[in-house]
Amino acid sequence: MRTATGVWRWRHNPLRRATDLFEAWVALVAAVLLVTAAPAVGWITANLTDESLRQSVRMQRQQRHAVTATVLRPAPPHKPAPYDPESSAVGEQRRPVVAKWKAADGSRHTGTVSTVLRTVRPGDTFTIWTDPAGRIVNRPMDAATAGVHGVLAGIGAAFAAAGLVECARRLVVWRLVRRRYARLDRGWAAAGPDWGRTGAGS
Repeated sequence: MRTATGVWRWRHNPLRRATDLFEAWVALVAAVLLVTAAPAVGWITANLTDESLRQSVRMQRQQRHAVTATVLRPAPPHKPAPYDPESSAVGEQRRPVVAKWKAADGSRHTGTVSTVLRTVRPGDTFTIWTDPAGRIVNRPMDAATAGVHGVLAGIGAAFAAAGLVECARRLVVWRLVRRRYARLDRGWAAAGPDWGRTGAGS
């Protein structure tokens, strides 16, 4: 609203310079883009990201399988576990164990994995995720997580678009100010030698 008022004020102002009106119009266009284009970019980005992630979720659910692993024995403490079988709350202590499991294709596997079981005893079971061949993979992303990532991507894109518009506006204003100073310098160079002299130039 202030920008629109500024454009209107400069229309018939006798002190108006061409650059003043242009700057006011630039500010108005930037304000309109901030209100319309930035949210639109955010909405489009959020939808595209959400759809892409949901497609990834569907593919992961088709390609990854939850299977039950059985503890054979605790693994040596210094031996790193290559995989975290289940997504869990931050801060849960994981313990490496040697376990066996049966893949979706029927093949049997044995390896070192990590578990959040508080006590590890031979015969205990827990869930891990594997591909069809029985190789350990990460837990598939759920739809809620995909939605959150989509929203965050949309917000980021909206802010990025708004920042781009504001940077463009500032760049234009900076160039206008430089042009004004250049004209002022030229005008002062022409009038400076005669400044303060009565009848100068007559």
